[in-house]
Amino acid sequence: MVRFAHISDVHLGGWKQQPLQDLNFQSFKKTIEICISKRLDFVLIAGDLFDSAYPPIETLKETFAEFKKLKEAKIPCFIIAGSHDYSVSGKTFLDVLEKAGFCKNVLDFEEKEENIILNPTIYEGVAIYGYPGKKSGLEIQDLRKVKLNDSPGMFKIFMLHTTIDKAKGTLPIDAMETDLLPPADYYALGHLHIDFKYKNFVYPGPVYPNNFQELEDLQHGSFYIIDTDQENPLQKQELKLKEVLSFEIKVKNALTATDQIISELDKKDIEDKIILLRVSGELENGKNSDIKFNQIEEYAKRRKAYFLLKNTHDLKTEEVELEIEIKDIDNVEEETINIYSEENPSDLNKLIPQLINNLSIEKQEGEKTDVFEKRLLEEARKILKF
Repeated sequence: MVRFAHISDVHLGGWKQQPLQDLNFQSFKKTIEICISKRLDFVLIAGDLFDSAYPPIETLKETFAEFKKLKEAKIPCFIIAGSHDYSVSGKTFLDVLEKAGFCKNVLDFEEKEENIILNPTIYEGVAIYGYPGKKSGLEIQDLRKVKLNDSPGMFKIFMLHTTIDKAKGTLPIDAMETDLLPPADYYALGHLHIDFKYKNFVYPGPVYPNNFQELEDLQHGSFYIIDTDQENPLQKQELKLKEVLSFEIKVKNALTATDQIISELDKKDIEDKIILLRVSGELENGKNSDIKFNQIEEYAKRRKAYFLLKNTHDLKTEEVELEIEIKDIDNVEEETINIYSEENPSDLNKLIPQLINNLSIEKQEGEKTDVFEKRLLEEARKILKF
């Protein structure tokens, strides 16, 4: 009856490291190539095409080129915003894609009494409904009020970018109750970066892993092609571009850790592979900065590794107990600074409250992490006057 692709969580522009950002885009590019080669009826993107509501211009140019290929192949694309490319103002670069004729945002609703009535986008006997993801899961309270404007006799697809109760596991977060959603023939889900199926509720996983942990767990991206004429309509498409090698190395001596890590890397063929280096342990000698990660990265380059990504979250130094008597619990921050200043006299101590206040600055909506970090550093430099 119908053959379509279900894609979600592309997060173009999400990686800060250029080699991984390139892989993310190549994975999306391969997705489009597969959709065209399979001559699908249409494509669904269930949110977070971009990692931000305002992606960089280079990301936009590359993305537009891929959508142009889809349009030239006469394969329509239907889309909703996700929690990353959603904007409270309602204006995002998804609108630019739509005005260029590359896709159709299927969000179309009206409020009646206490309900949100979704109107379908009709395409060749298929009724496609959609509701966007929002920051902090705020779409869930809306979804509990959603009804579908009827489209009798049509295959109904409901696109959502949210967490459903059957998929959240033990996560302490709000989730949409699947039993409360209006009936549809297929629920095209996005938001959770997992390959998950419950009845006709499907998360296809991200087109490319979006962080260190996801690279460890998923290794590569994926999406689904749905062919309703088949007995098993779901056909997973795995997007394997580079092999991922994980190294988990425990260290105790920071002064010898560099050689220890290089020795472990030397045991494997790392050429053209993504190296995930997880360094953990409690250091008995030296400190984190004694581990020469630049030297390790240079070694990986000489061995022609595609990229080395490190994680030192679980690398600790031995804890040193500080005995500080706090007399005024209501002003604990101020008193702690005073005690520190008495024990460590310096003209810079008077700047500590200003620096702490600077670090409390919040990230603005749609602001990329690297831009936010740069803004924090600029404010800190103004305080320190250098």
